[in-house]
Amino acid sequence: MIPSTRKYTVLFLFIAALLQGCATTQTPKTSDALYKEGEQLFQKGNYSEAITQWKKVKESYQSPELSTQAEIGIANAYFLNKEYIESAVAYEDFRKLHPKHPQAGLALFRQGMSYFNQFTGIDTDQTPTKNALAMFDSYQKLYPTGDLLVDAQIKIIECREKLLQYELYVGNFYLKTKAYKAAIGRFEDALKSYTGTTRRDEILYLLGRSYIEDGQTAKGREILTQLTREFPGSTYTSPARKVMN
Repeated sequence: MIPSTRKYTVLFLFIAALLQGCATTQTPKTSDALYKEGEQLFQKGNYSEAITQWKKVKESYQSPELSTQAEIGIANAYFLNKEYIESAVAYEDFRKLHPKHPQAGLALFRQGMSYFNQFTGIDTDQTPTKNALAMFDSYQKLYPTGDLLVDAQIKIIECREKLLQYELYVGNFYLKTKAYKAAIGRFEDALKSYTGTTRRDEILYLLGRSYIEDGQTAKGREILTQLTREFPGSTYTSPARKVMN
């Protein structure tokens, strides 16, 4: 049997420990405090840590206004951290939730840039480039007086150039492997889809060659003659004449 004095001592220590535990319990941070912490981390370039804090702001459900700021902040942090797949998703989510927000235009442009920055070369899948082109095209339609209009238009030209390079790359592959009808299809599509390109002379040359190699000599000569007429000073004019002869 435990002596009474000892029992009281044990009870006293238990209560003291319990009170100490209660005293050290931390009060949950407010959404405002969490947002400011994320902002400080963001300014220091600690983007992953900033994202963590801003996600807590969203999960707190304390302030719709701060949650909105946290959402665009998270997207920007992903973007600056070069996590472009994540930033594209975050910007799209932000636009869907807040289509009339003052930063919706920026979100659309940066969603385009998130896709654009996923481009790895002309010999790879061009889905990111196509997605980027769609975003930049949407920007110039939705924000005809937007601050980023010129930037969007420049990116549209760059996207179209990359997509054209891919078409020519594939077409050349077909031409070299003697899949002439497939080559013709690629070059015909390029000619129709990329009107106004500075590489029209190159497309005409490759298309004319493909027709001739396929045995459609008259059609090939017609296209190569068009090339020499439209671009007399082109570097493809001399090779075109040799092919016709």
